[in-house]
Amino acid sequence: MKANSSATTLLRPPLSSMPATGLWWGLLGVAAFSFTVPFTRVAVEAMSPLFIGSARAVVAAVLAAAALLLTRQRLPSGVQWARLAVVTGGIVVGFPLLTSFALTAADASHGAVVIALLPAATATMAVLRGREHPRTAFWVATGVGAAAALAFAFIQSGGFGQLNWADVLLIGAVVAAAIGYAEGGLMARELGAWQTVSWALVLASPLMVLLTVLSMAQQPPSGTPIQWASFAYLGVVSMFLGFFAWYRGLAIGPMAQVSQIQLVQPVLSIGWAVLLLGEKLTMTTIIGGLAVILCAGVAVRIRLKPAPKTKPH
Repeated sequence: MKANSSATTLLRPPLSSMPATGLWWGLLGVAAFSFTVPFTRVAVEAMSPLFIGSARAVVAAVLAAAALLLTRQRLPSGVQWARLAVVTGGIVVGFPLLTSFALTAADASHGAVVIALLPAATATMAVLRGREHPRTAFWVATGVGAAAALAFAFIQSGGFGQLNWADVLLIGAVVAAAIGYAEGGLMARELGAWQTVSWALVLASPLMVLLTVLSMAQQPPSGTPIQWASFAYLGVVSMFLGFFAWYRGLAIGPMAQVSQIQLVQPVLSIGWAVLLLGEKLTMTTIIGGLAVILCAGVAVRIRLKPAPKTKPH
């Protein structure tokens, strides 16, 4: 693997020679993201999933535009705009909307287990996008992790062959985010990390504003103060401020170590679902979560190891 890449993003050279600093920033970012699934579950109890998925992006886009203007960032080029559209479709449009609709029916802990496949899925997309040739063990670990996530979804839905529509949406969200992260990682080499996310938010803003207006016309948003606070968190932290801490941690490095902190995220999300939402932690959730996280961790670690050098003939 190249020195400036990771399973989730690609960045410029390290900002500091103090690894502990990068790890703490990375952990702060992951901690911020870990509340996304539980708080989405809280918000969709009263608000339209279309409103939550689109309006949170509008809130983040306003903050992103302000940050880009204040720091006087250069505009992306024509080709970069096209590639940013891929990032936009994955992490600004696809993942928020699909998870919002899925969590109207699925528990937060259930969603966290399926989404735990994301690090391995992102590594896979990065491999395909970068035309890498990882060892067979990488594909085995990724395949077993996907099988574990599907088995968990089947069992929770009532048995094999009875996949719940919410699980289909969650798996779609994982694929969308993986594509967005992989392309965004490449873009981050050229534009900078948080700048890439910010430009993606700005690019998506016309569509997300339209969807927000449409959702409000269909169902005017209303909710309790806690539900509005959850929505505010999704827009301000999950889609914007969390990326500052996460990408700063990766920039400080060592990137290979910092990127693996993301494997802690589903554990934290399940914990928050139990503590904050009162969801029951079943043995199926524990076993399913551990299996998916373990396989994702193995896949990421295998990709992060440099490929063995071949001897010249």
